[in-house]
This record gives sequence, structure tokens and C-alpha cells, in this order.
Amino acid sequence: MFDSVRKHQRLLQFVLMLFIVPSFALFGISSYSEFMDKETDIVKVNGKPITAQEVDAAAKRQAERVGGNVQIAQSLPFRQAILNELLQQRILGFAVSDLRLQVGKQELVNSLQKIPQIRALYRQDGTFDDARFKQLLASNGMNEEQFYAGQSFDLKIQQLVNSVARTELASPKLSEIVSSLYETERQIQTLQFNAKDYLAKVNPSTEELQAFYDANAKLFEQPEYIDVEYIVLKADPKEDSKAFNEKADQFANMTYDQSDSLKPTADKLKLSIQTQKGVTRGGATGVSRDHPLANAKVVQSLYGDEALKNKRNTEAVQISPGVFVSARVLTFYPAQVLPYKEVAAEVRRQVSQRAAEKLAITAANERLAVLQKDPKDTTGFSSPTWISRNKPGSLVGPSMDEVMSVSANGLPAVVSVNNPGIGSTIYRIDQVRQPSTVDAKVHQAQAQQIQALAAQSEFAGFMSYWRNSAGVKVINPLKQASTGSAGS
Repeated sequence: MFDSVRKHQRLLQFVLMLFIVPSFALFGISSYSEFMDKETDIVKVNGKPITAQEVDAAAKRQAERVGGNVQIAQSLPFRQAILNELLQQRILGFAVSDLRLQVGKQELVNSLQKIPQIRALYRQDGTFDDARFKQLLASNGMNEEQFYAGQSFDLKIQQLVNSVARTELASPKLSEIVSSLYETERQIQTLQFNAKDYLAKVNPSTEELQAFYDANAKLFEQPEYIDVEYIVLKADPKEDSKAFNEKADQFANMTYDQSDSLKPTADKLKLSIQTQKGVTRGGATGVSRDHPLANAKVVQSLYGDEALKNKRNTEAVQISPGVFVSARVLTFYPAQVLPYKEVAAEVRRQVSQRAAEKLAITAANERLAVLQKDPKDTTGFSSPTWISRNKPGSLVGPSMDEVMSVSANGLPAVVSVNNPGIGSTIYRIDQVRQPSTVDAKVHQAQAQQIQALAAQSEFAGFMSYWRNSAGVKVINPLKQASTGSAGS
């Protein structure tokens, strides 16, 4: 069983990463959840609810594991991810129960002996320190029965996941066909028709420019932006870590509790209030990468309803180790279309570019019509080069697809591909060959990709079946946590 897990480790990584919350902590508390207020039920699996309290508790535990603060545990995206994990666990738990999977005693012993904390409890003479074992469990709020039940459940989950992993995936023949398609080489020549070479032939009238501006006002819109103020709490290298942690908690709590101003927090912790003008949704321009307002999470918070519409402080954001930031919006400037006079030069550039591009494409189409009658004509083409999907050179996207779709039975042949914003390119294909040598590593990587896609599809179908079987029902939407919920 464990060999299978190791063999399919890459395929199953996305599955096994779900189990970040110990199973005994999820399934050992179902008895009391049935008595909770129905308003706290988020989703039901086989008639048993996952409650908001369970999500909050699991979010707090996981945030502590990754070194996060209470604000992370309270954030809606983080709690939604935790809910998804709990739901996945419950569905798999239902499947384990429905299939009546069993774990042998020796299999459980072997699994326990692989846990470093358990191995450390064996004395030099080989005997097991049962007293320390019970102390370890007690310190984690468990007894032996809960621990063994949780480990047994995890092994059953592994059995279930492995049964999907052992399902026959894509055939080797399919992998060979795909690899062959990617290795096939074609000799090509190119003939470019660039818009920039036709700009001199373009002279738009004043009426054309004005009409383009009127019809494409969105292209000349100045995006919304804000002026903000912010405070930064930085750890002092000479300061005791415990003292700084207390400050960080105070920083987070005060900016949240007194959300109508940064001044109380700044005064209390002796921080200076700084300002920054012209902050767009992309951040502040002309600042360094480590600037607080270059941080995506800080900017995202500033453009949230709480900060933008309600004028409240943002949550305290840790932008780097030992650095916390909170900010607030001073002034909001909505998006507006700039007057024609201010953007006249840009209007002319865009109109001229588009007109030149049309001329380039027209010229390419005319030349293509001639070449289709005489594809052996190589006048103006570049020197021949060999390309393949494994070694595309400068070919990407539509160009590669067009070149590779040409039948090998009618060579030489020519195709034309338009390049938006640039012009058009004619490709001449005159030979097809298989490479003299193949890269075994590339072959193996492609086969693994095919297997991974097949495994993902297989697992998605597997989970869909058991989700339906378990009668999953959404009761209430997951809401933003209250200030004290994650820490309760």
C-alpha cells in the first residue's frame, strides 16, 4: 500500500494535501454538533452538519500551524479553504464507512512506528515508554482511544485513495502517440508583413480620429485611484520576540476595534502616520517592491468595501517577517474618461497602428494567393529552420497549430497567420521528419503528464460519485468570522 503511495506521489499530492487537519479532530465531535443551532450549520454530509464553530476551530489550528495570526484565521478565503477540506474529509469518511473498510492490527502498528514522535518514545532497550505516550496525547487533548481511531481512519482513507491511484490510467500506446506528435519536426521558412513597415502610408483625418475616440472611450479612461494613509509596525532586532508579539497583537486589535482612525494605534505604539497619493488597484507607482503599498494584500484590502465605502482601517497585514501594516482610504477618485485634447497623440497612434496592420494583412493575403499557386517560390523568405512542438523556436500558439496542421502529403505548402497588433506572417513548410534521437526524459515527463491528467479526471469522478451518495447539502453560506470566533 505504501509503495503505491510513493509511486503515485506526484499524482496524489493534491489529494493528500487535503489532510492537514487530523481526522480524529474532525470526526470525534459529531455527537455534539447535532445539538447546535441550525443557523450555525454550513453544510450537511449524510445528514450530519459541518458547523461554523468547527470551521472556526479548524481555521485557528491551521493558522497556528503555519505561523499565522488571528486575522488570517478569520479571513473568509482562508476559512473557505478550511471548509473545503472539512467537506472533503467528511465525504471520504462517508465512503470509508459505506465500503466498510478495515485496517489490520499489524498495519496500524507499522503505520504508528513511522511517526517520529512515536519512534522517539522507544527506549534504548526496545521497550515503549507508555507513560510519556499518554502525556503526549494529553498535551494534545486526546486519549488513546481517540488517537488510535484517528490513525485507523487515516489508513482507511489511504486505502481508498490508493484504490483510485491503482486504477489503470492512460495506455502506454497513447503516450507514445502523443510523444511522437510532439517530436515530429518540420522545416519552415517565414515571410513577415509587419504593420510598422506600413505606417508611412497611413494619414488619418481629424474626423477619423474623433470618431475613434468617441467609439472607444474606455480605451482612454483614467482608472480609479485613492489617496491613503498608513502605519507600519516593525520588529526591533534588539527587542524581545515575546514583547514584539504582544505589540503585534495590540496593533492588530486596536486597528480593528478602533477602525475609524489610525491615530489611536499610532499614538499608543509611537508610530508615524504616513501618506501615499494615487494608489490604483495595481498598487502605488514609483515605490520599491518592499513598500507597504506595493503589497497586493494591502492594496486589495484598501479596495474592499470596508475600507473604500465604510472608510475603515484595513486589517493588520504582515507583509514580511516582523513587519505589519494597516492603512485607510483618505480620498477616492472614480475612473473618468480623459478629454480628447489630453489623449490626442495616443488616439492618433492607435488609429494609425490599426490602419497599418490592416494594410499589412491585406498585403500578406495577396502574396499568399500567389504562393498557393506556386509554393516553390522562396523569394523573400527567411533561411530554413527545423521546429517541433518540443522545440518550437519562435513559434507559439496559433502559429504552431497552423504549421503543424498542414498535411505532410502536400508539401511544399504555405499558410498565413495574423498576429494581432503586429501584422501577419506567411509560413512555408517543405519537409517533415522524425528526429534521429529521442530524449527519454522528455518521453517520461510527457507520459507522467498524461497519467496525471487521467488521475485527476478519475479522482474528480470518484469524489463526485461519493458527494452525491453522501447527499451533500449546503445549508448556509460561510460568513466572515466575528472578531472573537477564531480565537475562542
